[in-house]
Amino acid sequence: MIRHLVLFKLNEGVTRDDPRVVAGVQAFEELGKQIPELRFWECAWNVSDRPIAYDFAINSAVDDAEALQRYLDHPAHQAGVAQWREFATWVIADYPF
Repeated sequence: MIRHLVLFKLNEGVTRDDPRVVAGVQAFEELGKQIPELRFWECAWNVSDRPIAYDFAINSAVDDAEALQRYLDHPAHQAGVAQWREFATWVIADYPF
């Protein structure tokens, strides 16, 4: 299994109630039901207000590297990523577990 973690930081001046952000969150919330390669899926806003904290997180899992690539290439994932590119940056970690 591979854990896929993504931490998102909203761009300066962008807030959680921005309509683009609301739509982006909804797109990511639905991915768990749309992409069969996902064995585990959760996403949520960070509750920490520490200065180094990121704003939003995805925690997911797939069977192997091939499944991860299929997830990354899936049209629903690509559409969500395109939305988030408009208002956030992110960091990613993929590791076996």
